[in-house]
Amino acid sequence: MENEPLIDDALKTELSALYQAGDRHYHSLAHIEAMLALAGEYRRLLHDPEAVKAAIWFHDAIYDSRAKDNEAKSADLAKKKLAGRASPDRIARIAAMINATATHQLPPLSDEKAANDTALLLDMDLAILGAEPDAFDAYEKAVRREYGWVEEPMWRAGRAAVLKSFLARPHIFHTAEFRQRFEAKARQNLERSLATLQAG
Repeated sequence: MENEPLIDDALKTELSALYQAGDRHYHSLAHIEAMLALAGEYRRLLHDPEAVKAAIWFHDAIYDSRAKDNEAKSADLAKKKLAGRASPDRIARIAAMINATATHQLPPLSDEKAANDTALLLDMDLAILGAEPDAFDAYEKAVRREYGWVEEPMWRAGRAAVLKSFLARPHIFHTAEFRQRFEAKARQNLERSLATLQAG
């Protein structure tokens, strides 16, 4: 059961349609595909790869840049759509992973395997921060377009606060593998972006 895909073709089609909405410039199907590729690459480190894949598919399913409860709504959608496809316990784990993407802080999980999978999911979600400068800049522009309704001074202040909060963490990434691969580049990208925002 554990290795059976939780997301069948019908569900993929349904979720893909949500990710292809016109107002999604970064939180799109390409973001999901990039995360699924990383999940494939790091599969050996995942305790429940299919649950992680399900969490990837659902984590940005509901996305409105004006809302504060996208992750909670996405987790609720996952619970509803996965009911009967997995045990209640497994669905609860998937929902917890989705909710963790709201803050990118590791929630207190007593289950070590669930904590490990959540840490890897969060790192996959933030891997873009450690991308090559061109890819990172394209990501920043895409996020700005998603917040097109925010006036420039407000945007600069808000975005700078987000970037500073990541830079203030002892580590941006939770796992040794992602730290080794992306941490240094992510800090360079964030510092460069912050300097641009602050220069106005």
